[in-house]
Amino acid sequence: MDLVILDRDGVINYDSPDFIKSPTEWRAIPGSLEAIAALTNAGVRVAIATNQSGIGRGLFSSQDLVAIHAQMLREAEVAGGAIDMIAICPHAPDDGCDCRKPRAGLLKQIAERFEHSLPLANVPIIGDSYRDIAAARHVGGRAILVLTGNGSRTAKELRDDETLEIFADLSDAVEMLLGKDKT
Repeated sequence: MDLVILDRDGVINYDSPDFIKSPTEWRAIPGSLEAIAALTNAGVRVAIATNQSGIGRGLFSSQDLVAIHAQMLREAEVAGGAIDMIAICPHAPDDGCDCRKPRAGLLKQIAERFEHSLPLANVPIIGDSYRDIAAARHVGGRAILVLTGNGSRTAKELRDDETLEIFADLSDAVEMLLGKDKT
């Protein structure tokens, strides 16, 4: 395993129905930054694929998003981790772009950057919503759901999906990934 792709809101940081619009609103979920550090220390590259429709809706600017991500990157670094790429979709839901999850555009950008072939077979793609799981499956990735953010609701919606791997949070998912990789 050389790459893990994460959703941002609800996986790394607390989500908000009002959107995360500034660095002061960005708060890490306990254990998430340490999980990123564990991946980094194991030699695994970490990429983020995140829908940020607040830009397209006019709720915050791209400069605000850069500041939010700078805060996230600083906190990840303090915890001992590194985030190698952040792929964002700034479009509103009705814009019809190819990058907004559940479409695969963001994941294809990440694959190109890291010279991965498609499908992204066995690349863990961790999210908290149906759109994350659908995007992961669209590119042949290993779809993993965490119960933080919207994950509990998503787990109920997908309760009949016996192939879906579900974990309490990012920390638990990463512990399993690194544990399996060591054997």
